[in-house]
Amino acid sequence: MKGKLRPVFALALFAAIGLALWRATGKLFYLMNFGYIGVFLSLGLLLMIRKSQYARRVVQLGVGLYMLAWLGLFGRENMQLEGFWYYLFSGLFQAAVIHYLVAKIAGPFLFGRGWCGWACWTAAVLDFLPYKIPRNPRKPGLGAARYAMFALSLGFVLALFLLGAHDLEGIMWLSFIIGNALYYAVGIAMAFALKDNRAFCKYICPITVFLKPMSYFSLVRFKAKPDRCVHCGKCERVCPMNVEASNPARSRRNATECILCGECAKACPTKAFS
Repeated sequence: MKGKLRPVFALALFAAIGLALWRATGKLFYLMNFGYIGVFLSLGLLLMIRKSQYARRVVQLGVGLYMLAWLGLFGRENMQLEGFWYYLFSGLFQAAVIHYLVAKIAGPFLFGRGWCGWACWTAAVLDFLPYKIPRNPRKPGLGAARYAMFALSLGFVLALFLLGAHDLEGIMWLSFIIGNALYYAVGIAMAFALKDNRAFCKYICPITVFLKPMSYFSLVRFKAKPDRCVHCGKCERVCPMNVEASNPARSRRNATECILCGECAKACPTKAFS
């Protein structure tokens, strides 16, 4: 797809999702919600085409803060993993279930871990910290913590249902506030301890349990052209997720960690990335 068409495609895609959900549920909110996200994403892509250094930041703050503050804090909807389990066990196809389906379960087949790089409200704050480029190599084995977090999230919500807890909506909203506070605290502490803004994303975030398998098959991905690559290593040095960026194979090292941030393409002296 030609670069100039990407913003139009993004806007059309999210507008189509919103329209389909509006027609299916009768709730105009979905058209407005996905239309809003589509507008910010297309704006970010347009700024990226114009080589603005703020392209991704605009989308991160516009979409991430909307979901954190408007849907979460004011709308009292738990958009974290616990909210997904809650609505799923309740048999309700709404809120976090739709969000996870679009952004983190089905969506990654199209845009990989674009959510992590462009819209995550946790990463939107962590990316302001001083270690944009990791100072240390990735720590093997530490990533197992994400599976423990995933299991804890599932176990917590399952226990609420099995024990017949009262006011589940209130508990979910409270867990959203506490959960986000813990995520930010742990994420910031890990960033400074490991000198890596994205340490939380690499080792702790439970959402990656959904994202990583689908991202392997992603249609949208940064790919180095072998005939242009001079193997200088600049792309890998600036990658916040330690991806073997110059290798075009899907099986490259940390392939499913790519967050489509585009830092590899910016650093490439021969413009080898497409």
